[in-house]
Amino acid sequence: MNGVNLLKCICDETRFDILELLQKNKELCVNDFVEKLEKDQPLVSHHLKTLKKCGIVKSRDEGKKAMYAISNNQLSELISNVTNASKKMPVLCSDDSCC
Repeated sequence: MNGVNLLKCICDETRFDILELLQKNKELCVNDFVEKLEKDQPLVSHHLKTLKKCGIVKSRDEGKKAMYAISNNQLSELISNVTNASKKMPVLCSDDSCC
């Protein structure tokens, strides 16, 4: 996967929120995301499926539920770096409709 495709996979607010939660919690199930993000289960499942298809997250079965985690340390570091950089950068655009 090249850099542009990687960014396309994570450049969705819900997907990035999922990745931030995984970066902090290491492993979560769908119900954890639904609760923490206050989003509907089908929406969360759709985004997890997309992230898994891109190879960004992995899953393992634990009884009747699937547990999700970021697939490798480099991606976890990337999410952390993007989050930290965005907090340090001055506001570049005050128009929410541009990005």
